[in-house]
Amino acid sequence: MVILTPKFVQRASLFVSFGGLVTTFVTTFLPLWKTMNSDLNELENWYEGLWHMCIYTEEVGVHCKAFESFLALPPDTLASRVFMCISIVTGLLGVIAAFFGLEGVEIGAGRERVKRKLLILGGVLIWVSGITTLAAVSLMAYIMVVKFWDENLPDVMPGWEYGEAMFSAWFSGLLLVVGGTFLFVAVCMGDHEAKLQSQILASNQDHRPITQNYRKTEII
Repeated sequence: MVILTPKFVQRASLFVSFGGLVTTFVTTFLPLWKTMNSDLNELENWYEGLWHMCIYTEEVGVHCKAFESFLALPPDTLASRVFMCISIVTGLLGVIAAFFGLEGVEIGAGRERVKRKLLILGGVLIWVSGITTLAAVSLMAYIMVVKFWDENLPDVMPGWEYGEAMFSAWFSGLLLVVGGTFLFVAVCMGDHEAKLQSQILASNQDHRPITQNYRKTEII
């Protein structure tokens, strides 16, 4: 029994893409993109995300405050927020397009060319979603590394470090890229299968036995 059929690959890639999309959506709103702990006050932990900043103390607990102005955001945070929003929109559209292009979905049944185009469109959109997610987290990681090793800043001043949300964003971006790639693989497998079926059908027609038509005569 063949497991890696086009139908199986389509559903597996859609499942992986949907998991990456959900992880990207959750990661976008987590405040754990950056973390900072001061040596002067070890009881305080600072966390920063794309939408708000939080501080944790043993006396108060976690207290968060949203960024007041969109234009006052740092360039890396602003760019990462835009990239993540683009990732969510394109990922959602890609998953919807790929779903309607699946084999066995009754909507558009019998229109193989339309389904093939929907799978390709879904793969492209999911690819864009994964690339924008990776671009957002990689940009922020690069800026953090540059600032962390900046010699102009005093050593007493603590620097931001990677938070758990950044690793989650890298993981979700890779899931989206893998899901989009396997959608293209499923399309190629479907094309190869259709080509084999057409060759088999043409071969059967060539080897069809030749029958002769005889005229029946009656002798009166």
